[in-house]
Amino acid sequence: MRKKRILLLSEGFGTGHTQAAYALSVGLRQLSPRVQTRVIELGTFLNPVIGPLILSAYRKTVSKQPKLVGKLYKGHYHKSLNRLTRFALHRLFYNQVSDVVRQLKPDMIVCTHPFPNAVVSRLKQLGLDVPLYTLITDYDAHATWTNPEVTTYLVSSPTVLNKLVSQGVPPSRVEVTGIPVHPNFWHPHDRAEILSQFELSDMPTVLIMGGGWGLMAGEQMVEYMTTFADRVQLILCMGSNEKAREKLLADPRFQHPNVKVLGFTKEISKLMDVSDLLVTKPGGMTCTEGMAKGIQMLFYEPIPGQEEENLDYFVAHGFGELLTSTETIDRWFKLIQVPYAAYQHRDTLLALRNAEYHPTKCAEAILALLKDDLTAVE
Repeated sequence: MRKKRILLLSEGFGTGHTQAAYALSVGLRQLSPRVQTRVIELGTFLNPVIGPLILSAYRKTVSKQPKLVGKLYKGHYHKSLNRLTRFALHRLFYNQVSDVVRQLKPDMIVCTHPFPNAVVSRLKQLGLDVPLYTLITDYDAHATWTNPEVTTYLVSSPTVLNKLVSQGVPPSRVEVTGIPVHPNFWHPHDRAEILSQFELSDMPTVLIMGGGWGLMAGEQMVEYMTTFADRVQLILCMGSNEKAREKLLADPRFQHPNVKVLGFTKEISKLMDVSDLLVTKPGGMTCTEGMAKGIQMLFYEPIPGQEEENLDYFVAHGFGELLTSTETIDRWFKLIQVPYAAYQHRDTLLALRNAEYHPTKCAEAILALLKDDLTAVE
């Protein structure tokens, strides 16, 4: 009997969409040996020359003109991609998607970005008979995610469910599963092994993340954090931004033995396990990973739009706070130096997490839906 095939389609506009696809892919295969998965970033896969250029332009816009990104997000918040736009996307960038689907013969398609979601929806209009599941990777529901052809929406929270319903999506077509995280985030790792692997000291630790693109908090805030280096260990993850990493390494303030400046790493789950505080932009994936680990978060410079919605969700549910001034840094950096208070706070966050989120739920829900779909076909 052949394995059941799940095709996961994403786009590289921000790293979270593809991270979610890979996290779900690995989680599915770990839970079921009868599942075969394939993750594809469609734009780059189908247009290896034009795709990266478009993504590079988007990255520059996000870093240089975040207000413009927010204005576009909010200006089209209640507007789904119309038929003309979907047709244009298909003709200009995705005209080979039907060939990909025909070759891979998936039993299910899961989209983690609105563009492939819209293109597959159009193919279903033209006769494609494969269930389409849409995984929304933020704590908001922009109308560009919605299409009548979607079989079921997989969402992060009841708030997102309600937003979809307000846009006309039937509640029966929405399932609250949480955003999937890689199985490395499902369970804690051995603390002593992590400290040895990364040559870290066993002391209060702050993990500072710039996301996959290395977009770090304002320089003054990060520089101020180094004044605590004698008492608080700092781990800075710069993602793929090697230029920013080299700049920090050349700065004497970041050459302290308790300051580690890292590039891209796949072991964030381990670093979270030995950290007492996470400083990050409020991207849907990173925030969900932090919640899975029960780590307190300080959020900086949310991009207007979905990051603001993510920020509101995590602050309202007690998982984080907006980093507004050096006073915020003072308060939290002092708190994590009190061992009992730090451990007690993490236990409280893990209890909150258990009430709000289970890291395996999304993968389990996909397997159940796949079984239901195949049973219906039989």
